[in-house]
Amino acid sequence: MRQTTIAGIAALCLWSGATWAEIPDNGQVEVHPDLPAPLSRSEIQAMITEIARRHGVEEALVRAVVAAESNYDPRAVSPAGAVGLMQVMPETAADYGVTSIRELFDPRTNLNTGVRHLKRLLHKYNDDYGRTIMAYNAGESVVDRTNSQVTYLETLNYTEAVIRYYRRYGGTAPTQAALDQVQALRGLRNLGQARRLLKKYLDPSLLSLRVKPTLDVRYLNPALHAFGPESKPMFELESAAIR
Repeated sequence: MRQTTIAGIAALCLWSGATWAEIPDNGQVEVHPDLPAPLSRSEIQAMITEIARRHGVEEALVRAVVAAESNYDPRAVSPAGAVGLMQVMPETAADYGVTSIRELFDPRTNLNTGVRHLKRLLHKYNDDYGRTIMAYNAGESVVDRTNSQVTYLETLNYTEAVIRYYRRYGGTAPTQAALDQVQALRGLRNLGQARRLLKKYLDPSLLSLRVKPTLDVRYLNPALHAFGPESKPMFELESAAIR
């Protein structure tokens, strides 16, 4: 998830009723002295090692999620309201007994909550890292409803990023199948875009024909199609459609 600046944190805290960060009339954020000072990266890594071992989750996976979610910034807040190192949503945190948004800015609380959630997802999806990572980003309901065929661009990019971080941090679980699935789902997503363009620009009477695009999806808009002897057909009938 993308993160906002400290201003986003202040806005979230104001919404939640916290008083430790406020926006005065000049629009600048004032951070009260009781706002915890950020830990160093080495301190966070040591905490990850401890918490991952305690909960029985592979350390490389936790480090990968933290890197992709917040880049090790415990004050990170996403536009959707996810908080802290592992970008935990408040409603998810409540499932694990954390009911204060402010608590999620504490690195230890955030890591404990995020790792517990990660562990539950790993158990649910039989240690399938690809599905677990997708569910951590998009939500279990999306993964279950689509039978793991999630085509959200954010989720596909996120899943690939976490897996690549995981490998960089020495993870050894099989992940190539998950990367292959991401590429396949990107293809499905592009196919969906092509179908939407077909419906938008073609005569509806032609939609019963089986056609396939011959150009990259970004060129399917007729306004972008070149004319002249060098131009290529935008679509061609599949053999089964020719009678």
